[in-house]
Amino acid sequence: MDPAPIYKLLPTREWESAESTGLFTGSAVDRRDGFIHFSTAAQLEETARRHFAGRTGLTLLAVGTGDLDALKWEPSRGGDLFPHLYGDLATTAVAWAAELSDELLTSDAEDPGEACARAVAAALREADGH
Repeated sequence: MDPAPIYKLLPTREWESAESTGLFTGSAVDRRDGFIHFSTAAQLEETARRHFAGRTGLTLLAVGTGDLDALKWEPSRGGDLFPHLYGDLATTAVAWAAELSDELLTSDAEDPGEACARAVAAALREADGH
């Protein structure tokens, strides 16, 4: 059985750039921190709320962990272990990519973080075929 995927939320333009080169070298925050930030399925909605609220033009990546030798699980928010990749991500490791609906991302002006979390949850449900 394959291990559960990990997820990366990023601007669509960054994913398009990675697709053209075959390599995602990380966002500005990733490069500053020295690793590419990922989340598990259980962590993803809170990551969306905290770090992507009010943004549009986002893509969600599901990444298989089997071939990510530079992946480390390290404590972060609330002591939870988060997946951090200390290296570049080959686009061939991406199981699927889903562009999030800008309509969903902006559906709650009073709570843009919640709107982002709902858009992520919808993308996960769609990918799972539900």
